[in-house]
Amino acid sequence: MPEQSGPDNAPTDLPVMAQPYVPPPPVGPRARMTLLRLSDPLRWLALGAKDLQAHPGIALFYGVCFWCMAQVLSLVFQHKPEYTLSMVSGCLLVGPFLAMGLYEGSRRREAGLVPDMGSSFTCWDGHLKSMAMLVLVLMVLELLWGRASLVVFAVFFNTGMPSTTGVVQAIFNPENLDFVAVYLFVGGLFATLVYAMSVVSIPMILDRDTDAITAAITSFRVVIGEPAVMVLWGFLLSALVILALWPWALGIIVVGPWLGHASWHAYRGTVQWEESPEEPVTLGATN
Repeated sequence: MPEQSGPDNAPTDLPVMAQPYVPPPPVGPRARMTLLRLSDPLRWLALGAKDLQAHPGIALFYGVCFWCMAQVLSLVFQHKPEYTLSMVSGCLLVGPFLAMGLYEGSRRREAGLVPDMGSSFTCWDGHLKSMAMLVLVLMVLELLWGRASLVVFAVFFNTGMPSTTGVVQAIFNPENLDFVAVYLFVGGLFATLVYAMSVVSIPMILDRDTDAITAAITSFRVVIGEPAVMVLWGFLLSALVILALWPWALGIIVVGPWLGHASWHAYRGTVQWEESPEEPVTLGATN
């Protein structure tokens, strides 16, 4: 029997799949977002304070590291203010590795283990691939952020580059109000993107050894799913860091480690893991 042909003399009796393709179910634990309350950020801060008090030696080391970063940022702001935003984003690249040591301290304490300096130094070693990918993405954002900062200075700064002794006065000169508005807007966009990508991704990599893409997507899901709570959390983080910068950034020695420990509890409070559809398991629960 001859083949039937269509209008273009093409065979029409092509094989047809008996059943549509159904992808296999996901393997392994699945992340599930937790319903949050506006009081939860305060609870995370309280838990972070307990971790800080339990092991002040570890906190002091990382606090001094944060203080050194603040001093470098201050020098850049005084001498090369156009690179300040770029340096801020550079600190966002170094900060995750420092914060990971604090997350490890909180994780070990929660698991009933004794935190120590050695484990906080090497905790990222087993997660180097995932951390490298996440840092690479943050580095791209850092380059874009720095370039955007220079463009904003070039286009909107109307009184010439500020001198070493008059940075703040020059920036907040009435002639530069447009610059301030645009600078804050552009910086806010990049800061929001970095925050949404990293708010729970780094502790998630430490806790579950997940890949960077999955961790970043989960972090975005947390921010989108609970915008009010996460905006409040971001505001508290920013406000405490700003307050810690005066005088001479000495407060960051305490506030930096405190927020690092609290960020671990923020991750624990926002993400749960379902080991199986029938048996939802909260992070840290025993099976």
